[in-house]
Amino acid sequence: MNADFICSQIETHKKEIIRLSLDIWENPEGPYREFKASAWTAGLLERHGFQVELGAGGIKTAIKARCGKGHLVIGFLGEYDALPGLSQTGSSEPEPVPGQEYGHGCGHNLICGANAGAVIALKAWMEQEHIPGTIIFYGCPAEEVLTGKPFMARAGLFDELDAALAFHPMECNMTTYGNMTAANMAKFHFKGKTAHASADPYNGRSALDAVELMDIGANYLREHIKPDARIHYTITESGTVPNIVPDKACVWYFVRAAMREDAEDVYRRLVDVAKGAALMTGTELETEFLGGCYETLNNKVLEDLVHKAMEDIPQEPWTQEEIEYASALNRFYEKNKSAILDQHDLPDNMEIHEGVLPMLATGDCSSSDVGDVAHIVPTAFFTTACSNIGAPGHSWQITACSAHSIGLKGMLYGAKILAKAAQDLLAEPEILERANAEFKKRIRGKTYQCPLPESMDIPE
Repeated sequence: MNADFICSQIETHKKEIIRLSLDIWENPEGPYREFKASAWTAGLLERHGFQVELGAGGIKTAIKARCGKGHLVIGFLGEYDALPGLSQTGSSEPEPVPGQEYGHGCGHNLICGANAGAVIALKAWMEQEHIPGTIIFYGCPAEEVLTGKPFMARAGLFDELDAALAFHPMECNMTTYGNMTAANMAKFHFKGKTAHASADPYNGRSALDAVELMDIGANYLREHIKPDARIHYTITESGTVPNIVPDKACVWYFVRAAMREDAEDVYRRLVDVAKGAALMTGTELETEFLGGCYETLNNKVLEDLVHKAMEDIPQEPWTQEEIEYASALNRFYEKNKSAILDQHDLPDNMEIHEGVLPMLATGDCSSSDVGDVAHIVPTAFFTTACSNIGAPGHSWQITACSAHSIGLKGMLYGAKILAKAAQDLLAEPEILERANAEFKKRIRGKTYQCPLPESMDIPE
């Protein structure tokens, strides 16, 4: 299927796609607080004739915007939340924006722009060629806390889909058959008794002792979990001054594993460690479950479709200014740059990725709530180069590149790939038949069970 028309449509609407992305970048908002981003995105799609529901599934900043009718029904997974502590100007030096805590250190402003651009172009093609089918843009909040899409899934927002496509900014243009990990998150709150730490410590029960003992127990637990599992934490509350036995302390944990069942098993064992720490210290324990997500389940049939689209659509060349900017950034993380170049057998002098990597067979140990959608319908997930090649994930460098022409070019490339893959899927429905056959084989008769209990409220 010729992609000239959809690519020309993305170029025609390039200014407003970029404007949306930059507006979101300039006004970074945390999970479930993406009020400006969701309103601007909803407004853009309404102007292009989409039927837009803002507040979908009872989530104030979630969007479900649709056009067309009938099958196939294809979903596009937009995101727009930012990360704390990653404020950054467009400088090639570390330079936070004064008074701004959040920053787009994962490029979610680009995810939103790419998916919006893709559906706008695809809608125009479907109307011109009288192509049947439905396309749905999802504005998904709170990916960084891995609960936005699970809440949307719990509300049934993805149930009508036949397939879903997801894009993410990265350091390379790539597709993979591999997957990211499932995850659970919780805060463990310990409550003890205060006392004078010198005069009468025997009257105190230290909540901080409980946290430290839990952390020791968790570190011993690491030896007895599967190699693909991960446990990491940060202490969020630990007392005030040394001469007061702290009566309150809190530690926040993430647990990850390659399979949802394994993540749940490690999490249950971690809860037992916390209970043991409370018993040892005579403190009380409150476990605050913060949510979880499934591992991604990249559909090989759809990944092949996306990979072909990536190869068919030309990548816009990098300018000398962009290469010099990337080089200035790469000097901060030369080891990371070298590792990525070695991993993918790329030229030593490459500052920003050019070309398309061969299909990868492996995933990584990070997580995305795209996995919840992928356990409901066949889903493909891919990345394009939107930063200098050495930029670490969740870094100030990603924030800087997400408003630079490097990130914006990668976003538009991603939009074209999304639209082309969906175009081919709509034109050749037998592709979906093969994708469905693979999906059914891989889920082995299991049905999606939302990791978030019904008792867990949507954050206000």
